[in-house]
Amino acid sequence: MSDTTDMSKTGAEWLIHALEREGVDTLFGYPGGAIMPVYDALVGSSLKHILVRHEQGAALAAVGYARASGKVGVCMATSGPGATNLVTGIADAFMDSVPMVAITGQVPSHLMGTDAFQEVDVFGITLPIVKHSFIVRRAEDICAIVREAFAIALEGRPGPVLIDLPKDVANARAVEKPSTREAKRPLPPKLDAIQKARSLIRESKRPVLYIGGGVGMANAEVAVKRLFDQTRIPAVCTLKGLGSMDPNDRLYMGMLGMHGNPAANFAVQEADLLIVIGARFDDRATGKLDTFAPRAKVIHLDADTAEIDKLRYADVALLGDLNKSLDALAEPTTIADWQTRCQWLKTQHQWRYDAPGEDIYAPLLLKQLSELGGPDMIVSCDVGQHQMWVAQHCSFSHIANHLTSGGLGTMGFGLPAAIGAKLARPQATVACVSGDGSIMMNIQELATLHRYGIAVKIIVLDNAGLGMVRQWQELFFNQRFSEVDLSDNPDFAVLARAFRIPARTIERRDEVLPALTELLNSEGSRLLHVRIDAKSNVWPLVPPGKSNADMIEEKTS
Repeated sequence: MSDTTDMSKTGAEWLIHALEREGVDTLFGYPGGAIMPVYDALVGSSLKHILVRHEQGAALAAVGYARASGKVGVCMATSGPGATNLVTGIADAFMDSVPMVAITGQVPSHLMGTDAFQEVDVFGITLPIVKHSFIVRRAEDICAIVREAFAIALEGRPGPVLIDLPKDVANARAVEKPSTREAKRPLPPKLDAIQKARSLIRESKRPVLYIGGGVGMANAEVAVKRLFDQTRIPAVCTLKGLGSMDPNDRLYMGMLGMHGNPAANFAVQEADLLIVIGARFDDRATGKLDTFAPRAKVIHLDADTAEIDKLRYADVALLGDLNKSLDALAEPTTIADWQTRCQWLKTQHQWRYDAPGEDIYAPLLLKQLSELGGPDMIVSCDVGQHQMWVAQHCSFSHIANHLTSGGLGTMGFGLPAAIGAKLARPQATVACVSGDGSIMMNIQELATLHRYGIAVKIIVLDNAGLGMVRQWQELFFNQRFSEVDLSDNPDFAVLARAFRIPARTIERRDEVLPALTELLNSEGSRLLHVRIDAKSNVWPLVPPGKSNADMIEEKTS
């Protein structure tokens, strides 16, 4: 066999080879003209390609795959509209720090900049929402670029990386130019910072652990639980930190923020020290920032230097390896009075499930779903009222079991992310909780479920409207309801069956347990269409521009 046959491949063939070498087993995409050489090279490879029905579905499925597995998610699309359809998913990955490599076809090099057919400057379009971008100029560089892209996606604060591949480069033959690039390991925290942090903890009377999604990215959940168990410092979680704590522990206060548990919000407001672990003081968590934990000093643990002092001054910053930082702080504390206070707060502000009437009460349904599915069930949800109900009323044993679009708030996230999660962890039960507005954003991916036999259990909470927008218009816009009516929705059960997905509809409370049992025990995918009261609201709610201490709670007669 000649050297040319043995060592030379097309750029597209080197790309597939490089992905295989990175351990990629699954990628999500949609073919087209500029990416066609890569699809030709896919034939006969070890990669499982999932043909989605919209490129946004590919990007969000890659996000779900990455978040459920901890590996890099990979998506692929052609130039022009294929590339632009990936943008929302890339932005979602960027906002939630998800490792992703997005590969886009591009028009031939000599046509770039000429407004050629299906040409867009995807490099420029995505520049603010990626960790790094590559335009491949030579086929021999592709393997090194892929190696670099995966390392960048994973190291430090994870995020998406774009590889734009012109068609002529994909077709060109070359010999590999190898790379040995590896992801950089996080540095250990500085000893003087550790000593200062320990001193602050010893001096504090009312400390709180404030746990964010960075814990999951750093694989630091065991270390966080060890810190919690050794110190017995009361803990709260952000939306993306849910799953890092045992929800039944008497000193776990729940989620803080706009729709958080009042016990969590009150504990943070009374704290004299916040130990912030992989969180970024997001506005939905803090409310009015200058009123947030006003008497608390801050120890901030993070992998990203940019987050330190960005929104809240850190008295001590522990940068780098979260696991080492957490273990260095795991010392017993003497805060009995504060522990008693927090237990009392938790007792006073337990969720109630005794809503009157026969209508289906969404919080109770989601609590029952969580109990029936067990703590190892993965729940992927969309954005809106149901997203907050899931966060409040479902229990998770691991951060990777709660998939939600936090920073970007992407409607249409739930179904494709659930597809990615099920392919990443095929033995897990995966449920998608969506709303009647969100499910229509990527409803076409029901076809993907059927084609590949992917078993996702879908619950559509249907209030015939855009519930969260309607709630805000009711509370803050004098009930001037504008463009929130979705009463002309399709029959979602009939629609699912048109995609050959079994489905049923329920609307009474006594139907819930039998329907959920049937859903979870069924083979393959199934959709449960749940009609709920159009006027149901999510409580509590911190109004915009208000302190977390100023929560509006549901009025009871």
